[in-house]
Amino acid sequence: MPAAALEPPCGVVLAAGAGRRFGGPKALARTPAGTPWIALAVRALRAGGCGEILVALGASLEEAAPLVPSDATVVPVPDWASGVSASLRASLAHAASGTSPAAIVLPVDTPDAAPAAIARLVRRAQPDALAQAVYDGSPGHPVLIGRAHWGAVSAAVRGDIGARPYLIAQNAELVECGDLWSGRDRDER
Repeated sequence: MPAAALEPPCGVVLAAGAGRRFGGPKALARTPAGTPWIALAVRALRAGGCGEILVALGASLEEAAPLVPSDATVVPVPDWASGVSASLRASLAHAASGTSPAAIVLPVDTPDAAPAAIARLVRRAQPDALAQAVYDGSPGHPVLIGRAHWGAVSAAVRGDIGARPYLIAQNAELVECGDLWSGRDRDER
């Protein structure tokens, strides 16, 4: 008898920061055509194969929450000013109340993210998995964090440093995605 298939991983959009280098919260950013970056991130995660989608919001939460598509869940991050670590901890804590085997993490400032890159990580979604998309060998997003690592990642992240040191220490699988898109985040308007 074949093993039961795992449910899809949850998707996590990190969008809680103030966007100091950007000139304002990236959660409020839009394309020239007016599409919110939050909506693009949720759409990419959904198209890449994620199930539940969580959107971490902090700075400008009241203005950003209406931009979150109705098929995603807002995760408030009260201590957002302490850095990306607060967003990641809040999102993983919320995800822990569900049954997803893993989380696919995507920052909101990657509006050009390719669903095919997300799908490459989704295919690796197991509770003990760790993987990071790389672009011509350079680390980027999305990142896959299996449920078995959520507690350790939450304990390891500090300030504005995300899961990268943990991924390195745990020898996370590097998944080349440079053939799909640039992998660049946007720090400028």
